[in-house]
Amino acid sequence: MATEITVPVLGESVTEGSIGEWLKQPGDTVAVDEPIASLETDKVAVDVPSPIAGVLTEHRAAEGDTVEVGAVIAVVEEGASAGASAAKAPSPAPTAAPTPAADESSSPTQTLSPAVRRAVLEHGVDPSTIKGTGKDGRLTKEDVIAAAKAKGDAPTPAPTPAPAPAPAASGERAVERVKMTRMRQTIARRLKGAQEEAALLTTFNDVDMSAVIEARTKYKDLFAKKHDIRLGFMGFFAKAACLALKDVPSVNAYIEGDEIVYHDYVDISVAVSAPNGLVVPVVRDCQAKGFARIEKDIADYGKRAKEGTLTMADMTGGTFTISNGGVFGSLMSTPIINPPQSAVLGLHRIEDRPVAINGQVEIRPMMYIALSYDHRLIDGREAVTALKIIKEAIEDPTRMLIDL
Repeated sequence: MATEITVPVLGESVTEGSIGEWLKQPGDTVAVDEPIASLETDKVAVDVPSPIAGVLTEHRAAEGDTVEVGAVIAVVEEGASAGASAAKAPSPAPTAAPTPAADESSSPTQTLSPAVRRAVLEHGVDPSTIKGTGKDGRLTKEDVIAAAKAKGDAPTPAPTPAPAPAPAASGERAVERVKMTRMRQTIARRLKGAQEEAALLTTFNDVDMSAVIEARTKYKDLFAKKHDIRLGFMGFFAKAACLALKDVPSVNAYIEGDEIVYHDYVDISVAVSAPNGLVVPVVRDCQAKGFARIEKDIADYGKRAKEGTLTMADMTGGTFTISNGGVFGSLMSTPIINPPQSAVLGLHRIEDRPVAINGQVEIRPMMYIALSYDHRLIDGREAVTALKIIKEAIEDPTRMLIDL
C-alpha cells in the first residue's frame, strides 16, 4: 500500500518551508521514523520521517522547492522490495561519481548536504574516512573541517602533479553561484530589518576576567563531579545579565506598536553555530536557574544545533540575547539586536593586556564586551548602567550570590 508523505506542522505561524535535501532517493528502503528529507524553515532545519517501513517510490518536490504544510512531497510503498520499486521508479541521472563505501563507523549511506559537499571539495578530504557526528551519523561541515585540520597536522605527501599549465590566455576565472538557504535568507532579512527599524547604538566596556577564571579553576572539578557538566563562562554572563536586566528593565523590554512590553522574567537567546548558520535557541527563566542548569541548557542546545534537531519551540521567544564571538577569535564587534528584542550583549576573546591596578601596571586577562541597543527605547544612561552592572558582577562574582 502506498503512503503519501506530507509536510508536518512546523510551528505556530509557520506555513511553509523548502526542501533542503533529499536524504532518500526513489528505490531506497526506509525504516519507520527514518528521515527521508531535510526541510528548511525560516529558523530551523527539520527532518521529515517516514511513518511506515517500505521503499521510497517517488519524490513530489525537488530540492529548493517551497512546500506548504500538509503538501505531499513523497510516496513510500509499504512492504515493497527495493529492487521492485527501483524498477518502477526511474532513477535520477547521476550527478557525481559514486561515493566510496564508508567503514562501519561512518554513516552507511554517506548522504552529503550541499554545504558538506562544498567543504569536502575545498579541503580535499575523503568523506568515507570521516566519522559523522550529526544526526544518524551524518557528516557535518564541522566534521569535514576537523578532518582537514587533522590531515594538515600530519600531512601526507601529495602525488607528484604534472607541470602546472601556464595561466589561460583568456584570463578566465571560475565563479560559483549557490542559492541562499531559506534560513540564510531569513537571517539576512531580519538583520537588515533590524537596522532599518531600530535606532541602533553600541556601548563598550572591558572586563577583568581574573575572578571568574580563578573561580572556574578552583571549582571546575567539583562542579563537573556534582552536576555532570563543565563550568563555562556563559553561566556567569547569563547570571550577570539577570542582575542588569532586573535593575534596568527597559533592556529586557521591547516596543510593540505604541506600547512598551516589559518582562518580569529573563529568557536569554544564546547564539550558537549550526551547519546552516547562526541560530538563537532560548534558555528560559534564567533569573530562577542556577549555574548548572543554565550550562546544561546551553550545552544541550549547542549539541542539538550541530545535529540539526532544534525545534521551532526552542527558538521562540527570548527577551535578551548573548552572542559570544570570542569563541571564533573576535576581539571587538557591534552585534545586531534580534527583533523584537531591544538589546544584545556581545562577548569577545580573552587576552592578556597591561592595565593599571592601584597605580601599578599589571598583566590581566581582559575581555571587551559590547551592548547594542535600540535607542528608541533604551537611553544611553540605561545602556551604560546595564553594561557596568554586568562588568562589576563578572569582576566580583560574589555580587551574583547576594543579588547586588
